[in-house]
Amino acid sequence: MRKNFGSKPWVYPQPVLMIGTYDAEGRPNVMNAAWGGQYDTKLVMLSLSEHKTTENIRLKKAFTVSFATAKTVVECDYLGIVSGSKVPDKVAKAGFSTTPSETVDAPIINELPLTLECKLVKFNEDGIVVGEILNVSADESILTDGNIDCKKLDAIIFDPTSASYHRLGDKVGNAFSDGNKIK
Repeated sequence: MRKNFGSKPWVYPQPVLMIGTYDAEGRPNVMNAAWGGQYDTKLVMLSLSEHKTTENIRLKKAFTVSFATAKTVVECDYLGIVSGSKVPDKVAKAGFSTTPSETVDAPIINELPLTLECKLVKFNEDGIVVGEILNVSADESILTDGNIDCKKLDAIIFDPTSASYHRLGDKVGNAFSDGNKIK
C-alpha cells in the first residue's frame, strides 16, 4: 500500500548547501540552502529567492558552495534563519571564520571542509542561479588516500517532511559495477 501526498518538493536526499559570498564592503555572508545540486559536469544550480546572498552574487559574479556537516549543524542552521541584511556579522556570530578563495571573489568557510568555488554563469528571473565550478577545495582532514572520504566529511541532509537534518548513511554498493551482476 502507498500513501499519496500530492505535489511536494521532496527530492531525497537534499544536501544542506552553505552559499558563501562577499558584499560590497567585502564582508562575508553565508546562507543555508537546500534546493540545489549538480546541474551538469562542471555546473551547480541553486534555487534562491531574493536574499542578501543573491544581491552579493549579482554584485561579485561569484560564490562558494560548502557542505554542512554534523559537527556544524547548529551554526549552519543559524546561517539559514538569520538574514545578512539584518545581522551583517552573522558569519562571525555563528563562530565561523573565512579565507578568501584564490579562484573566485567569494569566501571559503574554514570550518566547512569541502567547498566548490564557482563563478556565476547565469541568474534567471525565477531565482535559479547557475555557477561554473572552477575549483573544489577540501581540507586534508576529510581525505583518505588523497581522495574525499564521505564518512570523514560527515555531511548532513535536509528532510523536508520533518524539517530535520540527518547524516548520510553507510556505503551500500559500488557505482557502475554492482549492476553487472544482473547482466
